[in-house]
Amino acid sequence: MSLSIGIVGLPNVGKSTLFNALTKKGVLIANYPFATIDPSVGVVAVPDGRLDALAKMSNSQKVVPAAVEFVDIAGLVKGASEGEGLGNQFLTNIRETDAIAEVVRLFDDADIHHVHGDVDPARDVDVINLELVLADEQSASKRLERAERDAKGNDKTVIAERDVLRKIVPVLKTGKAARTVELDEKEKEVAKAFQFLTMKPILYVLNRKSGAINMDAEAGERWRALEKHLENEKAQWVFVDAGVEHELSDIQGDERAEFRRELGVSSDGIDDLIRGGYRLLDLISFFTTGEKESRAWTIRRGATAPEAGAAIHGDFRDKFIRAQVIQYDKLLEAGSWAAAREKGWVRTEGKEYVVQDGDVMEFFHS
Repeated sequence: MSLSIGIVGLPNVGKSTLFNALTKKGVLIANYPFATIDPSVGVVAVPDGRLDALAKMSNSQKVVPAAVEFVDIAGLVKGASEGEGLGNQFLTNIRETDAIAEVVRLFDDADIHHVHGDVDPARDVDVINLELVLADEQSASKRLERAERDAKGNDKTVIAERDVLRKIVPVLKTGKAARTVELDEKEKEVAKAFQFLTMKPILYVLNRKSGAINMDAEAGERWRALEKHLENEKAQWVFVDAGVEHELSDIQGDERAEFRRELGVSSDGIDDLIRGGYRLLDLISFFTTGEKESRAWTIRRGATAPEAGAAIHGDFRDKFIRAQVIQYDKLLEAGSWAAAREKGWVRTEGKEYVVQDGDVMEFFHS
């Protein structure tokens, strides 16, 4: 399952530094707008201690984690929806992703220029989000005009599109995101085809800087304004120090933890970001484990056993008979598949079973 998260934000907020830390892949970093012109793509392993424990239990020769794709996209500026900066290119690139990681600068540093002259994270969020709304409003209004005309032919598909757009366009005109519109399941399916930017889920990446004045630590007016903004939006967010994580990206094990302590950065923001992105896409992992390989497989939350089996091979969906299932922690407690079966902890599930995050599974097909 290939799903991608676009890293977006104003110029000089740390997007490319963050991308480097995520992927350890060299992309251009420069202290001026539009240093990143062509999007760079990196496939990133999802950190998962459950998989590591299963691999250790099975003494697996190979360990294959789940993965998520991050796309580093050129900086957006005010007026992007009207073509300012690299606006049209930016909007096209972000439209092709499944979710948005919006990087927001939390630190003051006179040596790193801010495109607006000063750092105000709540304003910066508003600038980005308004440009996305304006781009959607232009696109949706044109689509609605066309649908109103074409619906006279009584085509059911066109009428359904028109009715959904009649709900979305007025909301966009008020400056609100399309995701705030209440739609039923059928309407949501219709809306997906429009690829509206503001339908995509957003994870806010709050970028601190070690040794600088960070607004969350300062707890002043700027931080309170941002916090209120995110809470009102019912947003998801993670903290990261992109610069520190980039410096630490080539350091492993105990030495990495020691450097982190010295720099005063307690948590691994990159791991938090990757896991947050995975959740944002509404993805879960199930596992297969054995001597040859332990692997995390990516599926949508709510997938049935045959749908999960398709992640491995089409036959596990099309010719599905049954699956044997146990939660990872019970398998680890038993110590092996054989011991878990003896204890009666391995269940047999059929086609209607909805796979749970952390299930360890064996599939059987005709």
